Amino acid sequence: MQLGTRWSVGASSPDRLPEPVRNAVREVDAELLALASADFDPTTWRWTLTWLEGRPVVELDDGTVVTVDAAGEVHVTPPS
Repeated sequence: MQLGTRWSVGASSPDRLPEPVRNAVREVDAELLALASADFDPTTWRWTLTWLEGRPVVELDDGTVVTVDAAGEVHVTPPS
């Protein structure tokens, strides 16, 4: 596993991420930002990018995970 970087919800994800992964992250960001209120500020949450077997694994502070399988398909797993 190789550690990548961190960024906040709503901020730009790293350019080195494949576009389908970036799109999945943007979709999750949009859902969270739509829920923003005085009591809930999702911009304080951060994504963490790591690399496992050459594929990106992106995890949000709440446990949401975006992965790419061996076939190149992107999966978003909600928090448990």
